[in-house]
Amino acid sequence: MDVLWISLLAVPVLLWSSGTFLFYFKTILYFVSMVCLAVVTIPMCILKSGGRNVENMRFLIDRVIRFLVQHVKYLMGLRFVVSGRENLQVDGPYVIISNHQSSLDVLGQMEVLPDRCVSVAKRELLLTGAVGLACWLGGTIFINRKKTDDAKSIMAATARTMLKDQVRLWVFPEGTRNHEGDLLPFKKGAFHLAVQAQVPIVPVVFSSYNSFYSPREKQFKSGTIKLRILPAIKTKGLVPHNVSTLSNQCYNLMRSVFAEISDATAGPSQ
Repeated sequence: MDVLWISLLAVPVLLWSSGTFLFYFKTILYFVSMVCLAVVTIPMCILKSGGRNVENMRFLIDRVIRFLVQHVKYLMGLRFVVSGRENLQVDGPYVIISNHQSSLDVLGQMEVLPDRCVSVAKRELLLTGAVGLACWLGGTIFINRKKTDDAKSIMAATARTMLKDQVRLWVFPEGTRNHEGDLLPFKKGAFHLAVQAQVPIVPVVFSSYNSFYSPREKQFKSGTIKLRILPAIKTKGLVPHNVSTLSNQCYNLMRSVFAEISDATAGPSQ
């Protein structure tokens, strides 16, 4: 019994005094919260739609996810400041592109995710148990990044589905998480898809997490994340040989905004 009390008393002391302990505590708490969220949403998706359906995500956001995510953000000490929401008010399908820093990006996605919008994710996520199943039920499109031909065929099929079912797509064009305080070069898949479907691209920029979150330094403090949604970039009339120019245009624009909003991002959550 004494050992139990000592352990319980030690936790707040370690949270206050050890940055490394705080990092692991918050990281574990976050992933446990995501698993619990998935466990709650899986039966709701099955009861509502009978299985995989793009409408599941909006239904869950309105009734479950937003409530739970608000509490997760509070426990993590995170605050999101969003600007440019009006730029998501585009009729029909479009492709959202955003920079990718960590799994915390999911919290930001839930702040702004428009109707009938699904994410593109690496196939490995499908194998993560409850979280992978919940993502699949929500319509997430899984791509094997190691097989370029498979990825291209999936993206081509996705372009057709976007137009047929009026679906929006959220893509991380860096292709992997990036903690370096800058943007990695963009892969071309999202831009080929947008050009093929002749749909607009809406860039969304997350400010740098480096002032409060760093897996390398085992740091996870409270902090503010800025999301800036930029005006839609039209692709009507573009052809495949315009893809590189389009990708560079988006990259340079988002990198400039990333530097701008990250310089002003610091301080504790409020």
